[in-house]
Amino acid sequence: MALPPGFLDELRTRTSLAQVAGRKVMWDMRKSNQAKGDWWAPCPFHQEKSASFHVDDKKGFYYCFGCHAKGDIFSFVRETENVEFMEAVEILARDAGMQIPARDPRAQERVDRGKQLVEVMEAALRHYRMQLGTGAAAGAREYLERRGLDRKALDRFEIGFAPDVRQGAFQALTGQGIEPKLIIEAGICAVPDGGGTPYDRFRGRIMFPIRDARGRCIAFGGRAMDPNAKAKYYNSPETPLFDKSRSVYNLGPAREAAGKGAPLILAEGYMDVIALSEAGFGGAVAPLGTAVTPDQLQMLWRVAPEPVVCLDGDAAGLRAAYRVIDLAMPLLEAGRSLRFALMPEGKDPDDLIRAEGAQAMQKVLDGAMPMVDLLWRQETEGKSFDSPERRAALDKALADRTGLIRDPGLRRHYDDALKDLKWQLFRRKPKAQGQGQRREWQPGRKGATFIAPSMPTTRNSRLVKAGAGAEDHLREAVILAALISTPEVFGEFESQLERLECRDTLHGTILHTLLAYGHDGAETIRSEISRIVGEAALESLLSDPHVALTPPVRRPGDAEAARLCLAEELAKLQSSRGLAAEIAEAEDEMLGQADEAVTWRLSQATRARHSVGQGFGEDKAEYDTGENGARINRAEREALDSLLEAIRFSKSRK
Repeated sequence: MALPPGFLDELRTRTSLAQVAGRKVMWDMRKSNQAKGDWWAPCPFHQEKSASFHVDDKKGFYYCFGCHAKGDIFSFVRETENVEFMEAVEILARDAGMQIPARDPRAQERVDRGKQLVEVMEAALRHYRMQLGTGAAAGAREYLERRGLDRKALDRFEIGFAPDVRQGAFQALTGQGIEPKLIIEAGICAVPDGGGTPYDRFRGRIMFPIRDARGRCIAFGGRAMDPNAKAKYYNSPETPLFDKSRSVYNLGPAREAAGKGAPLILAEGYMDVIALSEAGFGGAVAPLGTAVTPDQLQMLWRVAPEPVVCLDGDAAGLRAAYRVIDLAMPLLEAGRSLRFALMPEGKDPDDLIRAEGAQAMQKVLDGAMPMVDLLWRQETEGKSFDSPERRAALDKALADRTGLIRDPGLRRHYDDALKDLKWQLFRRKPKAQGQGQRREWQPGRKGATFIAPSMPTTRNSRLVKAGAGAEDHLREAVILAALISTPEVFGEFESQLERLECRDTLHGTILHTLLAYGHDGAETIRSEISRIVGEAALESLLSDPHVALTPPVRRPGDAEAARLCLAEELAKLQSSRGLAAEIAEAEDEMLGQADEAVTWRLSQATRARHSVGQGFGEDKAEYDTGENGARINRAEREALDSLLEAIRFSKSRK
């Protein structure tokens, strides 16, 4: 029994032959061209070493130049899985998430009906094309001429005209012996709600035929000539042939152009597609009067791995782009994404090409941004992130968005790209010299030149001159130097580094650079740090005597030495700063209540605190294990105990 009409076409649309065949063969990537859907591999049907098995993923066919095996996606599954046709269909449908309809004995009848409807549509197209040459279409011809369409363009896109008469198409088609019920079922005419004689759906409109991937005319789009018409553009209704959510305009010619290397461009309307095609951008398609649908995206990805969504640059165009992003996020896969080209505000592709030529349009397409950049713009544009709460809200919003990506590898790359953009947005930069510690948030771009404002070197910025905090400053330097010398361990400490707050401007800049480029290798890390802070500052950091003597700097690439050093220094830094915070809190609590006894106890705690870390780099003090598992110097523990005793004593005297 036959399957329902259109089911196999839908299954082909949702399934990639290259993906299915890729489970059975090892692609020769030197010979294959993924962007063009051109794949080569040793044949799965006979023993060979050369790559003579060819898959044309755009057309959905394979051929072996050795054993001459050929077929489509169904025959491939049948031959490789040794199953019958219906079993192959069931396997592919299951992979595509499609439910196979119950077999219907009347399915063949519907197939035959579909063929009849296609014949009706072709007859209607001939009628509309003839009408474009009549006197009634003079205004339409003038409009098309003003839009730059010559006779060849009109013929290429089969543009026609529907006169503003109630039964022009109905009488023309019935006059050819076509049954009225077929004309109505094809969507050419409709019956009034109260009954009566059928009337033409399209009247006083320029007509654009819509063909499916197989080249069959399945619907029409009509542009009104009356400026006061209720709808400027009007499409055929849903019919057995036409589902607008699963169709795009100009798919067949665009697929052929994309196969020859042209970019696949998703424009907004019929005239945009025609203008782009006439200007040399043959891979242009358009949705049919509705927002882009998941099925349409899957169709586009079968043609090209990275279609360019070309939308107006105004607020409405951006909203449309954001809707496409929301739709696409759960559908993304490795090698399947979108790029976005935003037109100059107030211009569509047709306007730009007629005003400035194809070169201006090419420039817009060359500037198409990756989807991750527009996602970032969607979540940040017009918003302020001047508080930790707002920045945390941004983190959550971005995590929620990337959490929709099913491919874990792709999701990680999105998270990495957004982390880099966050670093650039939150990077601190002094407003001007002489303004002390004031900072402003400066957005940036990876790869852009950053001019550091009078960066101090490690040696002249050491806090030794100020006394307290010197050991923390040197621990920061050791941590950064260890990561620069042995970046292989960066991933193990990344989460701790994201929470690390460097007190020194230079250290903070180097840390942010590490967070941005930590996975890119030692050469890239050193190059970027040198570019941002200067070669002299980097060398000063690494040559500081206290830093240069540490094992990971003496032995670059020794992962174990770097791992042990980083774990210890991060733990010490955390412990030291936690203790400092508790002392500050205690001082606040006791403010105004100190007597000689409290002052003496606090001075004992403070002296013990300042004794910590005096032997930096050669620390031979004994350690205890704190509650969080970090190693804590016993001197620090004694200082903390003395401090807590001082606090208790103070509270007992209240």
